[in-house]
Amino acid sequence: MATIKDVAAIAGISYTTVSHVLNRTRPVSDEVRKKVEAAIAQLDYVPSAVARSLKAKSTATIGLLIPNGINPYFAELARGIEDYCERSGFCVILCNSDDNLEKQRNYLRVLLEKRVDGLIVSSVGGGDSLGDSLSAVRTPMVIVDRDLENITADLVRIDHELGAYLATSHLLQLGHRHIACICGPAQTSVARMRLAGYRRAMQEAAIDVPDSWIVESDFTGASGYEAAGRLLECDRPSAIFAANDMVGIGVLRAAAERNVRVPADLSVIGFDDIQMSQYVYPALTTVGQSILQLGERAAQVLLQRISTRGNSPVQQLIVAPSIVLRESTAPPTTAFHEFR
Repeated sequence: MATIKDVAAIAGISYTTVSHVLNRTRPVSDEVRKKVEAAIAQLDYVPSAVARSLKAKSTATIGLLIPNGINPYFAELARGIEDYCERSGFCVILCNSDDNLEKQRNYLRVLLEKRVDGLIVSSVGGGDSLGDSLSAVRTPMVIVDRDLENITADLVRIDHELGAYLATSHLLQLGHRHIACICGPAQTSVARMRLAGYRRAMQEAAIDVPDSWIVESDFTGASGYEAAGRLLECDRPSAIFAANDMVGIGVLRAAAERNVRVPADLSVIGFDDIQMSQYVYPALTTVGQSILQLGERAAQVLLQRISTRGNSPVQQLIVAPSIVLRESTAPPTTAFHEFR
């Protein structure tokens, strides 16, 4: 591999002058610059990012830690972050922890060893271990989507509790009273807040929620499919609030296999508004906000934090969600009441 000294030898100048040309640290003549550019092209020379980052005390790199790269929500979130960083001259190192705490810890260590300029973190959940690890980190960071305890950092997320409240209220306004909830894993703050929103709406409607109406999932389509199968085999609800869109898509599949028509026999509403939710059949009514814009906002907050070197107040940006009406919700039918 060619070095800066090889470039200097071909150009017939000192390697310090080549460095000035590459880093624009001192004016050089057009003739010298052309010699350097010609030598670089001849050798296919690639400047050392490590050496340049040591000199500039910046790697122009962001570390992004997400819990599940298969979930379209995190794929869209990462795309928004990457788009904003690319426009701003930063690269993104994406680390998918596969909902594994040990993998999450290892990736955090790797990102810090890489001397990234900043971190955007969405936690796996489960204990305070990540918050404890991050509390000692001096690298600028933004927490996105999932709150962390024991840490003071910028936070960007949607209002999970309000979104679940709006979703359940939508079903109540349609006339549903037998509304089940397929919630997420209890160890995540997102699942707890969304379940709280569901419970608040039901409480305000003076509806007692039996334990059988609440089924835990792991935010995947497969777990939504399995949970819906259990709900539909016995005391069938007239509507299901799915704690994310992937769970909602699993519900649609389970209903179709049992000849339960959506929304004629069963209304289904999801959460997140991933792009896929508008292309399933029937198109999934959901609650959310632009995931791409949420990612861009997180990246913007982080780059602002990097540029101010931490000399600005910590921000908490809680984005208000809204209902996205599609085809999977409708008033309960007479047939349902007869079924009951």
